[in-house]
Amino acid sequence: MENIIQSLLETDLYKFSMGQAIYHNFPDYTTTWTFKCRNKDVKFTKEMVDEIKNQILAYCNLTFKEDELTYLSKVTWIKKSYVDFLRLWHPRYEDFTIGTDADCGLTIETNGTWLNTSLYEIPTLAIVNEVYFRMAYDYKELIASFEEKLDEKIKLLSDKTYNIGAFSEFGLRRRLSAEAQELAVKKLKEANLGDSIFVGTSNVLLAKKLGVNPVGTMAHEWIMCVGQGNHKHNPAYSNWYALDYWVKEYGILNGTALTDAITTDCFLRDFQLTYSTLFSGVRHDSGDPIEWGEKMINHYKSLGIDPATKTLLFSDSLDFKRANDINAHFKGRAKVAFGIGTYIANDTKVPALNIVMKTTACNGQDVAKISDVAGKGMCKNPDYVDYLQRCIDWRMTHEKV
Repeated sequence: MENIIQSLLETDLYKFSMGQAIYHNFPDYTTTWTFKCRNKDVKFTKEMVDEIKNQILAYCNLTFKEDELTYLSKVTWIKKSYVDFLRLWHPRYEDFTIGTDADCGLTIETNGTWLNTSLYEIPTLAIVNEVYFRMAYDYKELIASFEEKLDEKIKLLSDKTYNIGAFSEFGLRRRLSAEAQELAVKKLKEANLGDSIFVGTSNVLLAKKLGVNPVGTMAHEWIMCVGQGNHKHNPAYSNWYALDYWVKEYGILNGTALTDAITTDCFLRDFQLTYSTLFSGVRHDSGDPIEWGEKMINHYKSLGIDPATKTLLFSDSLDFKRANDINAHFKGRAKVAFGIGTYIANDTKVPALNIVMKTTACNGQDVAKISDVAGKGMCKNPDYVDYLQRCIDWRMTHEKV
């Protein structure tokens, strides 16, 4: 099998945004990341695991090329000091532990500096996905069904069956293959999409190759590690620490805040006038999107901020039908945008994998996400999840607003 990851640019843009903030503020933080396959009926064979090891080893032999760093440096908020760091950086295979002791037949864990391990997540998941689908199925049949479905869904935008406004492709971590993702982005770029607007892709390499915008926001790891990795912090204030460091790093640039790392209600306690003004918008990633959007609009109004000046970015398990309904509901009341992943990058005649790789420890301490719905979190220590929930509950109950 050819090398799946062919460039260190082949990751989501937010990995570089967070990476720069990590480099400047938390260069000595360490993290543990743990892989999990949520599909109950998926089994990775020994041959698949061996191929995954080979692919990750090949990825670890990559270094940045100068034209890639030149491209990255053109992103408005990327600084020369971080680009210079990347010039020397490459992945370390020694940071990976890969085995078979799991129900699905595959275990992956990475340990090392946050600077390193953060950048491993997306390429690792892309490798696991592509190895699985190429070895478990007839890949030619899958890519044919992928292209057929892609053409059908593009037609739904072209003939204005659906109007989803501004949207981006976010599917790198769960794509069928590099070939499939490139095909999707290329066709979306070239198609007449009616009233819908294709903004770009989270895949930086693909954005460079196809001349579209690289797009991305912060991820849960930022809030979890900044807020919970320092043992002196009360984790119920994770969002305050995370937002504060983000503004110190970027000012008013790159400002889309993720709301659900420790529930949106707790997030809103910290997302007061200064941050609500500085950040250009917020991202939804769990819970009912309509309820969440209404909550955000009411929050902005309560602060005297016109919600129509802010972006509501939706990115949770979307397809064009859901995006169309959300867009219609909020049209004219706020700027609405969508990040759509698996539905664009891995929609075939067989079910997509539901795989994740999450931060499970920072600086030797457990970290956890408690999102707006059960089941999206991942932590090795239930006692820590209980502690975090009690901290949140105490703050929400006792803190004067």
